[in-house]
Amino acid sequence: MKNIVIGVGNLLFKDEGVGIYAAKYLEENYGFEGDLEIIEGGTLGFKLMTFFQEYDNVIILDTVSIEDKAGEIFRLPSEVLLGLGNYRKTAHEVEIVEMLEICSVLDKHAEVTILGIIPEDIVTVEIGLTKKIEERFEELILQAVKEIESIGIKVIRKDNKSIKTIAHELIGSYNGEHLKRIPNEEDTTWN
Repeated sequence: MKNIVIGVGNLLFKDEGVGIYAAKYLEENYGFEGDLEIIEGGTLGFKLMTFFQEYDNVIILDTVSIEDKAGEIFRLPSEVLLGLGNYRKTAHEVEIVEMLEICSVLDKHAEVTILGIIPEDIVTVEIGLTKKIEERFEELILQAVKEIESIGIKVIRKDNKSIKTIAHELIGSYNGEHLKRIPNEEDTTWN
């Protein structure tokens, strides 16, 4: 069976990037025994269709627009998502549900599950997570590990990098704290 975890979101808008951070956190801090791919999907939208058709299990890490308090975590299998018209608040949420609707009429499509957290701030243009989402981030990761194990993948903790470290490695900034040089840049004259 082919399995994939896709971190969805936009790092430029505070908590909207939580899915990307979660995917990278899993990739950096855990090892997996079994067929599992982890990607940072950004705002792939309609390009998700390929994953929904080519994989057996798709786990999407994202924010969810559900009326509840910030930091609450939800597990939404595809059959539940198809009935949630009010879930569609951001552009990629609309596209995810539309792709599910299209795939639901095809002969073969993946079992899709969204593990989502209700964001506190997806409007502020800043790289980083709000304090509330940071406090709940580890619980989101534990839920993702549980979901991955439920599809038959063995998960082993291999490191303990923080969100801040991962963000710095990924983009060079986190909650207003910037590195002195661009990540992965060999030229040290930027210092």
